[in-house]
Amino acid sequence: MNVDPALMEILACPCPAHATLHPGTAADPEADALTCAVCGRSFPVMDGIPVLLLDEVLPGTGPGTTDGVDGGGSRLDSG
Repeated sequence: MNVDPALMEILACPCPAHATLHPGTAADPEADALTCAVCGRSFPVMDGIPVLLLDEVLPGTGPGTTDGVDGGGSRLDSG
């Protein structure tokens, strides 16, 4: 994934927690995506540009996922 390190320092998830993002997804740490440390949603990175729109969340990530684990390896709440 090719995102400017200075940009990574200021990016935050658009979820209400506005948590930090880390590279990759829970399933693929090398994926062209950023994953929220709190809600577990993963967002695509296209041509080095993070697409941080809740409508563009990668399928199978975030609250309500079938594996119940967020991108940080923590259990997600069911509510």
